[in-house]
Amino acid sequence: MVKIGLFGIGHLGKIHLRILKGLNPYFEIVGIFDVDVVEGQRVAEEHGVPFFEDAGELLQQVDAIDIVIPTPFHFEWAKAAMQNKKHVFVEKPITQTVEESRELMHLLQEYPVVFQVGHVERFNPAFVAARPLLKSPEFIETHRLAQFNPRGTDVPVVLDLMIHDLDIILHVVQSPVVSVSASGVAVVSKSHDITNARLVFENGTVANLTASRISLKNMRKSRFFQRDAYVGVDFLNKSIEVVRLEALNGTPDPYDMVLDLGEGKPSKKLSIESPPIYPTNAIEEELKEFAQAIGGGAPVSVDLKAGHQALDLAYRILDMLS
Repeated sequence: MVKIGLFGIGHLGKIHLRILKGLNPYFEIVGIFDVDVVEGQRVAEEHGVPFFEDAGELLQQVDAIDIVIPTPFHFEWAKAAMQNKKHVFVEKPITQTVEESRELMHLLQEYPVVFQVGHVERFNPAFVAARPLLKSPEFIETHRLAQFNPRGTDVPVVLDLMIHDLDIILHVVQSPVVSVSASGVAVVSKSHDITNARLVFENGTVANLTASRISLKNMRKSRFFQRDAYVGVDFLNKSIEVVRLEALNGTPDPYDMVLDLGEGKPSKKLSIESPPIYPTNAIEEELKEFAQAIGGGAPVSVDLKAGHQALDLAYRILDMLS
């Protein structure tokens, strides 16, 4: 059982606390820390866990920490944990700056702890089901749209929302980004509220991403186009759609959708399917993986390097907006 301390009991921190409590025998919650002492003590009493006013004291009593505090403080406590040989789970984005995440990568060579970044969409059951079907996509289109919420508007939408899709795309494509272009608009906050980015990869893949936090409806969809197949992933409704072009053998069924590809080319059949999705709680799955990695299991899915790469690409996009 991993002795863990939770840093931060804001909206997401409370979700982590509830899930950590349910992940017995994976975790033992040693305590929680938050700069808001009154709210921290209230939450601690409500959930029956100790509250620590001194974060350093909590750090000394645990095997690992779960960092769900505001991004500007991620680096400080991730670094302190590593230097004290404590394992680290940190919510995205990994740090506030690329330089900070790069320093953590150097520290990891000296302190080889388990380090996981909370890019939760990797554990979304729709993406988990779709991942084996994604083979060398040539064009990717993503839309991550959210209704306005004042929470999170202190950072650009690229770091708030688009970074989820950047991590997914980098994981799927596995090729260096050679070209970045972007445009965006600040509508209701001081930073960009809607942004579109176009990425070109060394292997020829092109990705077009749109993120908005001022939409009339919520949407989290990604579309992957590859030779003879299209895979649509709905992260919000947790469903996938797969459209394939297949060779037409014999006489088609009256209900088959057949494409005539022109003179001299064999017709193909269009098949559409919606593979089954096995419902899971994505945050629960990523925290469970964290505990298993500490216990000597397989490496984590989203390690420090992946978190750094997503942040670095996010800032390359932001540089195009300035």
